[in-house]
Amino acid sequence: MNWTDSLDIAIALDEAYPDFDPTWVNFVNLKKMVIELAEFDDDENKSGEKILEAIQMHWIAERHE
Repeated sequence: MNWTDSLDIAIALDEAYPDFDPTWVNFVNLKKMVIELAEFDDDENKSGEKILEAIQMHWIAERHE
């Protein structure tokens, strides 16, 4: 997965952290969580606030489905 795969990343995070509330994650911790995903394979420095916000929004939506 790359940073642009925000929905796939959100699904992977939801599976990896089932008891974590994504509503309250800060972007520093979110970035670390994404980088630690086994499926993630991109330059860790290519993320930005917009990308992390998109991941967080997808993750919150996944949690409420």
